[in-house]
Amino acid sequence: MNYQETLDYLYNSVPMFQQVGSSAYKEGLENTYALDEYLGHPHTAFQSIHIAGTNGKGSCSHTLAAILQSAGYRVGLYTSPHLVDFRERIRINGEPIPQEYVIRFVEDHRLFFEPLHPSFFELTTAMAFRYFADQHIDVAVIEVGLGGRLDCTNIIRPDLSIITNISFDHMQFLGNTLAKIATEKAGIIKRGIPVVVGETTEETKPVFYRKAQEMEAPITFAEDEQRLKGATKFKTRADRKPGQYTDHQPNTAAEKDTEYITGWIYENDAYPGLEGVLGGSYQLKNTNTLLSALPVLKSLGYKIEDHDVRNGFLQVDKMTGLQGRWQKLSDSPTVICDTGHNVAGISYIVEQLKQMKYNRLHMVIGMVNDKDVSGVLSILPENAVYYFTKASVKRALPEAQLQQIGASAGLQGKAYPDVQSAVKAAQEKSLPEDLIFVGGSSFIVADLLSCRDALDLD
Repeated sequence: MNYQETLDYLYNSVPMFQQVGSSAYKEGLENTYALDEYLGHPHTAFQSIHIAGTNGKGSCSHTLAAILQSAGYRVGLYTSPHLVDFRERIRINGEPIPQEYVIRFVEDHRLFFEPLHPSFFELTTAMAFRYFADQHIDVAVIEVGLGGRLDCTNIIRPDLSIITNISFDHMQFLGNTLAKIATEKAGIIKRGIPVVVGETTEETKPVFYRKAQEMEAPITFAEDEQRLKGATKFKTRADRKPGQYTDHQPNTAAEKDTEYITGWIYENDAYPGLEGVLGGSYQLKNTNTLLSALPVLKSLGYKIEDHDVRNGFLQVDKMTGLQGRWQKLSDSPTVICDTGHNVAGISYIVEQLKQMKYNRLHMVIGMVNDKDVSGVLSILPENAVYYFTKASVKRALPEAQLQQIGASAGLQGKAYPDVQSAVKAAQEKSLPEDLIFVGGSSFIVADLLSCRDALDLD
């Protein structure tokens, strides 16, 4: 099989949550343990950091990987879902897993795994761990797929666990209260292994505290430490005036050459004037979490210097291939996409849209059928033109149905059968001073990035 044939085999032979949703979810770790034993327990060959959470775990995983990479470590990064190419899920120092390895892994091991009927994620996780071991990485940053307690990444014994936050998502699997969801996420807390929790509520904080006590795991609540004192938004380095924010001078070629699309200068004591290239307002929460995690990693023996942190925050997109986080794709009109897909994630996006200057707002929106569609649509701005569409996955909610629910929420617009036609229509109806936002689902962003050439997007 060639690479495309191998992907077709994987997509069609094992249940893929990205495509079909709940029917691909397998509770329990039996398959994971069986694959792990068969492959020689590869996750024991490298150190690891485990990151869970409803929102923000992808950005935190990529940023932490970039920092460690800057510090000279050979870093594996395992995340999901992918946006354009399957190989985005499995990277070493930013480089995707080679096509040849994917082909060979399936060919060499299919006789073993086919009788198991593993899920797509179970098989992909096993592939990632074996690849990282084969390539002799130093440390892997492992993003939880769904939940935590029963997620197949949870066989690792990491140096540090991070839980970014808890909000309502995947309730059919994780529970219908924040406390129940927190219990599932807290399942990644291991005996004696420190854990950093980014955000909590009155319901979730006691859950994490009790679990940490039970496991005798040192716990840090980033909100209590509040290492991030504030942040200032800027668009390009030219927006900065000498000495306006900090006396810090760019100390690497990467810092000197970076031309920001949008970003933040984070006020904190440990790294004064820390500059981050990721532009979403939710990055403030992610940054506070990371600022609490870094001292813990240092106490565990990780050699991370000031310039490593600065370079990681500044170059995370280039160093790890991160896409879809408040990503600007075009000017005149401005086109921005974001993978936020639940009420908590969309709330940040709505607040950020309120802070932006534009003539008219165009919203290209699509969602999958297992999300709180009504909840998301109810918080979107009514004073925008809507282009309801659907992604090219089986879970996608039909555009006409989304339009109908949107109308009930006071959102007016037309329906389009695919992302390309929806964005094209928005471009044609926009003035140079307008803003086009594309999102509602990771899969909407994935389709957008796949057709960016046809849409003449950068």
